[in-house]
Amino acid sequence: MTLKIISADDIMFQGDASVVHLPGTMGAFTVLPGHASLISTLTPGTVRYTSADGEHSVKIEGGIVDVDSDIVSVCIY
Repeated sequence: MTLKIISADDIMFQGDASVVHLPGTMGAFTVLPGHASLISTLTPGTVRYTSADGEHSVKIEGGIVDVDSDIVSVCIY
């Protein structure tokens, strides 16, 4: 699936990811390929994802995520 992590200043990551872990407002959750469409708010925490070159993490203060058709768009602040 395609993952985009975007802040107000920069595109922090854009590429393929096999799994994405997110700190949702109602609790942490994981997105895998073929996940149902959703929109969620995010709380302070860490976005963790696995891409072709390994596991990565990005600390966030909050944001929103949109999952649709194997595209995961994370807008953070």
